[in-house]
Amino acid sequence: QVQLVESGGGLVQAGDSLRLSCAASGRTFSSYAMGWFRQAPGKVREFVAAINWNGGNYADSVKGRFTISRDNAKNMVYLQMNSLKPEDTAVYYCTARRLGVKEYEYWGQGTQVTVSS
Repeated sequence: QVQLVESGGGLVQAGDSLRLSCAASGRTFSSYAMGWFRQAPGKVREFVAAINWNGGNYADSVKGRFTISRDNAKNMVYLQMNSLKPEDTAVYYCTARRLGVKEYEYWGQGTQVTVSS
């Protein structure tokens, strides 16, 4: 079982940066693939970025602007978001899945990111 707690959301202006953090419980954190999803009002939840033992991958909409990283010693995952746009406004969720499991199994409660134009 993994518990995830996000933080770092807020209200910013277009072009600004934010760093989201996700604190994970559990002693086997390094064996989990970690990801970030987001959900805007009236839209379905969408993939943003993920990181595992092979490195990171990103949605096309954030590639070059967002960077996902992890600190296994601290059980933390981060999402550095630069050059934010109003269309990045959403609730951002941290998620985790075990090795060999295709679907993400554990989700945080989400943190709101609002980008004003």
